[in-house]
Amino acid sequence: MATWSEWKDLTASLGFEEVRYEKAYRKEGGGVARVSFNRPHRLNAFTGKGLGEFVRGVNDADRDRDVGVIIVSSVGDHFGTGGDVEWEASGGLTSHIPDFNGALTRSYKPTIAAIKGYCVGGSNHIAYHCDLTIAAHTAVFGQNGPRVGSGAADRVVSQSAEIIGLKRAREMWTMCRQHTAQQALEWGLINRVVPLHRLEDETLAWSDDLLDLVPMGVSLIKQSFVQIGAYLEQFRVLPHMGRGFFGSADQREAQQAFFEKRKPRFWPVHEEAFD
Repeated sequence: MATWSEWKDLTASLGFEEVRYEKAYRKEGGGVARVSFNRPHRLNAFTGKGLGEFVRGVNDADRDRDVGVIIVSSVGDHFGTGGDVEWEASGGLTSHIPDFNGALTRSYKPTIAAIKGYCVGGSNHIAYHCDLTIAAHTAVFGQNGPRVGSGAADRVVSQSAEIIGLKRAREMWTMCRQHTAQQALEWGLINRVVPLHRLEDETLAWSDDLLDLVPMGVSLIKQSFVQIGAYLEQFRVLPHMGRGFFGSADQREAQQAFFEKRKPRFWPVHEEAFD
């Protein structure tokens, strides 16, 4: 297990009010950024303001060359209950909404959702837009749009079919039932279930493993999966990324470390890794 620094809280410096933003770094090199929804008094239901802060946090982490993993989390007992119904009722859904799901998929860094308590509605599709999801045994998943009059369409919905299959995705979105963490694991909606007290440690352990891998290689794989839903786009994006990967400093270091039977050294990251 890696040795981590204390979390550095950057929330106030960025003027965030509905999101907590922190970073921590390994003694061995490389770091993580944690973007946490911070409205526990509203079960972390989000508003447009909070989504804007969330996108800014993800984008900041994506630009930080010392950060290799982005953790999406929450303050309090619940990950989130989607859009705040009062915000939605006052016209929130008809105003400009930051592309919060897109921020996760466009990020070159792997994203891990750490889930506890309720993860429903918009909060659920934030979680499944993350590359990996680790849930506490207390987590509850589901969609509630047709129940509460909250609209969703297009990639927000169809992305779930790529993850859990069409039949289950249709069941999740149209039936508005709640699903336990174990059922979510069986469906393939999440990757791991752990006891609640182990959630942070497990998330950092996965982050540690990711930071030991070739940063540009992980990024290339991530973007390859993103292109499943945008087939034609891969002819523009993936060839460019592939050319940049082969012969890069990261690739050379990974190969050299393998031949020398040692742990590779990727941090501080090379300049081209996230370009």
